[in-house]
Amino acid sequence: MESNRGTDRLVLVGIHTRGVPLARRLAEMIKEIEGVAIPVGMLDISLYRDDLSSVAAQPVVNRTAVPVSVEDKIVVMVDDVLFTGRTARAGLDAIMDLGRPQRVQLAVLIDRGHRELPIRADYVGKNLPTSAKEIVAVRLQEIDQDECVVILEEQ
Repeated sequence: MESNRGTDRLVLVGIHTRGVPLARRLAEMIKEIEGVAIPVGMLDISLYRDDLSSVAAQPVVNRTAVPVSVEDKIVVMVDDVLFTGRTARAGLDAIMDLGRPQRVQLAVLIDRGHRELPIRADYVGKNLPTSAKEIVAVRLQEIDQDECVVILEEQ
């Protein structure tokens, strides 16, 4: 709210899957602080991925739903983990297909490093140094009926 000088043109857009409940949680916190309801959307980046053919023969496509136009808005993309930057890049492409925002920012719960693209988060909950072979799994009550961040060894 501070860096955007209020909430007037703010829109939160969660990247499927765990970015969506995180965006909703942020909107609720803003409402408690400012008394303003911020629009929250959900963004499916499946078809924007540069590794689509290697992910699955038939990718699971979720719903993209943003309740307001992104034209001239400050769009904050919300995701659980920032790793290579490829999901954020795909998210940018998906948002640009919806319109031309004034600004796009990135908020992540965990930044684990190992970037492959020149992308950085504007808002980070926790920097978590990891090896490239580790997996960071965020578990949220809304999806996993659990609330934690776990570092797993790659199998």
